[in-house]
Amino acid sequence: MPRSEPAPGDTDALIDAVINREGRYVNHPADRGGPTCWGITEAVARAEGYAGAMRDLARDEAAAIYRRLYWLRPGFDRVALRAPLIAAELFDTGVNMGTGTAAGFLQRALNALNRTARDYPDIAVDRAIGPRTLSALDAFLRTRAPGGETVLLRAMEALQGERYIALAERRPSQEAFLYGWLANRIGPH
Repeated sequence: MPRSEPAPGDTDALIDAVINREGRYVNHPADRGGPTCWGITEAVARAEGYAGAMRDLARDEAAAIYRRLYWLRPGFDRVALRAPLIAAELFDTGVNMGTGTAAGFLQRALNALNRTARDYPDIAVDRAIGPRTLSALDAFLRTRAPGGETVLLRAMEALQGERYIALAERRPSQEAFLYGWLANRIGPH
């Protein structure tokens, strides 16, 4: 299902939606990421030069980190020019699971949907958005128009949902987060 809010082409709205979902300061004992504020982990904040208390991380500083690390650096902005729903999903998944994992879901889905390389060649699942991934995405969207973007989005969300369940199965402490992940990270929100 396509996302209802925010408009997928609006990067500021995507960042605001993630920040709103993530909320202010949290330090859940079962969260392996440790203290977070606005969804930014302490390790990421420190790597980006933030030296203050995590409780005091400014919302606009968190937004700048999201834009830099989770939108521009992985190339999701280039995907947005072709498929805004896919870019929105990459961003949201990248925030929660890592941008490499998100890109890998896109690459795996593109490979599985290319009808044994008849529509376009398989691409390496290298977890990076590069020219071959963008070329495969372009070919997929051309071949599967008009509903291709929605189907690709569903495939990526299926991979994401499976990963959440597998994580909870492997690490029972993560069951504390499974319901929220499935409620807030899969499908429209």
